[in-house]
This record gives sequence, C-alpha cells and structure tokens, in this order.
Amino acid sequence: MFLATALVFVLMIGILVTLGMQLWVRPKAAIDRVTAAAVEAPAVASHPSLAWREVIRKLGTLVPSAPKDSTVMLRRLMRAGYRGPNALKMLYGSKAILALALPVVALIFAARSDADPTKKILVVMGSFAAGFFGPNEYVRRAAKKRQKLVRRGLPNALDLMVVCVESGLGLDQAVVQVAKELQFAHPEISQEFGLMNLEMKAGKRRADALRNLADRTGVDEVKKLVAVLVQADRFGTSIAQSLRGHSEFMRVQTRQAAEEKAAKLGVKLVFPIFFCILPSLFVVTVGPVLVRIVRELIPMMVNM
Repeated sequence: MFLATALVFVLMIGILVTLGMQLWVRPKAAIDRVTAAAVEAPAVASHPSLAWREVIRKLGTLVPSAPKDSTVMLRRLMRAGYRGPNALKMLYGSKAILALALPVVALIFAARSDADPTKKILVVMGSFAAGFFGPNEYVRRAAKKRQKLVRRGLPNALDLMVVCVESGLGLDQAVVQVAKELQFAHPEISQEFGLMNLEMKAGKRRADALRNLADRTGVDEVKKLVAVLVQADRFGTSIAQSLRGHSEFMRVQTRQAAEEKAAKLGVKLVFPIFFCILPSLFVVTVGPVLVRIVRELIPMMVNM
C-alpha cells in the first residue's frame, strides 16, 4: 500500500515537473535579462485563481481534439454562455486535469481498502470516465438551463418589442431598447439582443445578425422569431404587424403548453400518491384499529 502511494506521488511530481519545464521555462527571457535587452517592468501581483486558469488553459492547448468535436463543443459552449476566446481550451484543460486527478484519488483510496481487485479497477476506470466526460455533461446542462431562461424571457421581450415598434421606433432601436429594459429581469435575452446590436453596428447585415442570434441560442422559438423578421425585412411587410401576429401565436402556444402540462399532472401524481401518501393514510386510519384489536380482541380470544 505504501509502495503504491509512493509510486503515484513520484508519477505526479514527474508529470508536473515535465509540464513546468515545457510551459514556463523561457530561455529568451533569460537571455534578454542577461544581455539587458529587455526593459524591466514592475512586478504585478496576480491572483492565484488567475494562475490556475492559466495552467488549465495551457493544458488545454496540449490536449488533441478532432475538428468536428471542437466545432460541436464550441457551439455548445456558446449556447451555455461561455464565449471567451479561451473557452474551448479551458474545457479541454479541465477534462485533462480531472481525468488525471480523479483516478489518482481513486487509486489511493483503492490501495487502502480491502475490496476485490476487480472492483478497484472498475472504480479507477469509472473515475477516469467521470473526470473526462464530466465537463461535457456540465456544459450540456448549462446550455440547457440557459436555453430555458431565454425561452422564458422571450415572450416579455417580444411584447416589449411590439410596443416599441408600434410607438415609432425602428427594429434596430427597438432591439436596443428591449436589451436595456430587460437587463435585470431577463439578463440572458438582454445579452443576446445586445450582441445582435453590436454585430449590426460592426457592419453585419441585419439578416445575418438575426441568423447568428438563432444559432447562438439554439431555441426553437427564437428561430421562429428570426424567420418572421427576416421574411418581413425581405418582402417589405410591416414589422409591427408581423411581430404582433407572432406575439399572439407565441401566447397561444404558451397557453397550450401550460394546458398540456396541467393535463399530464394527474398521471404524474399517481406514483407519488400511491407510494407516499396512501401508506401514511393507511397508518393513520387503520393503525389505531389494529392497536385496539391487539390490546382487546386478542386477549379476549385467548381467555375464551
């Protein structure tokens, strides 16, 4: 047991030293310091979290990945709200660190336990799989949660956009106003509209900015709204009428979805009622009768 722990410790030290030699040793900086070619800059204290992020980012650059998988993960990160330039590297770095750290921890605990060797191997392999695929599942859940928040804030944003357009504002100004008004109530949809406004200010066509909005969110309701706005812009129809018609359609669709959930509620409550409520009712109603039978009827039958 002690030998296995020592081997794991030596292995981890060797990996960290190798990574440090490859990532942080800078011969050019040493040569410039010796020749006085580089200008000395004042030392800036960095937070430990920033240094840890830099370590994860550099590890992420070393992890090989297929272009197809990188594209899928980039889209998923974008829909989850992680849109920094190093988001994909941070994800791969987190996968590498967890895939190494969790098996080491599992190996240490397995070496100290008296379980079957087959179970120990399965635990180590399971910890490796959890460390490698865990960040992917976290990003998927974060993307799903953000899409749900965008879907929840879209009806309010659409109603506000209808009011802005019918009051005389253009579509671009209405988008800016909606992003400003919903900054605290629905920050996700506000952020998406703000990015669309920035893209249009940068010179991108309105149709392209709308399509990018639909691609960033991945929400079906946003895609339908984008299709309505693109068609209204292309054929020259009234944007106010198109938005009002789509708003009524979304309101009816939301009501129908709520009615569908309400209709399913009775079926979903069968199992909680059967396994949780009925046993307690049975104990409350039949319990006193059973106690009375045990106390009175059984002694009476015995005496007879």
